[in-house]
Amino acid sequence: MNFYKALNPKLLLILFISFCSAISAQEPYRVGTTTANFLEIGYGTTGNSMGDAFTSIANDASAIYWNPAGLSNVKNGEVMFAYQPWFADINTTFASAAFRLGDLGTIGIGIVGVDYGDMDVTTMSMQNGTGESFSASDISVSLAFSRRLATWFSFGAAAKFISSSIWHSTASAIALDMGVLINTGFFSPTNKMEDGLNIGMSVSNYGTRMKYDGFDLLQPIDPTPNQSGDYEDVEGQYRLNEWELPLIFRLGISLTVLNEGMHKLQVAVDALHPNNNSESVNIGAIYTMLFAGVGNISFSGGYKALFMNESEYGLTLGVGFHSYMLYNQGWKVGYSYREHETFGGTHSYGVSLFF
Repeated sequence: MNFYKALNPKLLLILFISFCSAISAQEPYRVGTTTANFLEIGYGTTGNSMGDAFTSIANDASAIYWNPAGLSNVKNGEVMFAYQPWFADINTTFASAAFRLGDLGTIGIGIVGVDYGDMDVTTMSMQNGTGESFSASDISVSLAFSRRLATWFSFGAAAKFISSSIWHSTASAIALDMGVLINTGFFSPTNKMEDGLNIGMSVSNYGTRMKYDGFDLLQPIDPTPNQSGDYEDVEGQYRLNEWELPLIFRLGISLTVLNEGMHKLQVAVDALHPNNNSESVNIGAIYTMLFAGVGNISFSGGYKALFMNESEYGLTLGVGFHSYMLYNQGWKVGYSYREHETFGGTHSYGVSLFF
């Protein structure tokens, strides 16, 4: 009996359903106790539009965020760029590239940038502003490798450097993402393994803690304020705590329920276990209409953060167009919308080049 048969897809499916069933009974855990939370936003128009249920489908350069193992699905090479305006005039950008190295595997690089804009400096005595302004920003740079170890099994890992700055203070950390993809062939409508039940698992942001340090934390102090003629302005510094990164464990399944001629429909479910909130479930679907020799157009939708206690998220929608060219070359544009209860919703715009 080989390893694939011993894996027993039915057993994995039962375990996944059991995990999802227990989610509604979980309570919020350590809400608001991590830093660098821009790592939780989700990047890439396709994944965003499917309610972030992309762990087991990830098949493009955005896989470096969702599940590094998905980079093994990139055929030759791809470069992706996404612009995602966020709330309160916060702008986020995502850029990634994946390059196939033949049978050796696939390497990828990903960059996430967040710009919080300029803000007025205020003090207790000058609450309308001092006339100065400051800015804040975050950045994450990832380097990944993925390889298909068997026709049905892929593994991937990404090392990332994370940096955050607020005016003159900075913090940094290093982290590791890991993931696997399993094509079981179970329930396949075409008898092809890739159209069957796919299982994806990933762990994101397992790394060191972040602690801010910088000029802004220096404050003059007087050890003996009731005496004169001694030390008046001794250099002091606020000692800040270290903060964990938002660790996320994702377990997802997906299935191609229709693949006939010009039409293809995929559905996906992801279960999430973060270290800073309650567990939740994301669901999504993507319908693709093929145009032979021209390209395809896709329509996707989903729902984010089901069963999360006091969730602010909801419906997601998206559309994409992929134009084919010779030798797997081409381009793709995409758009996604994600609903948010308090702030209304966010939009994402993406473009990819295939070569």
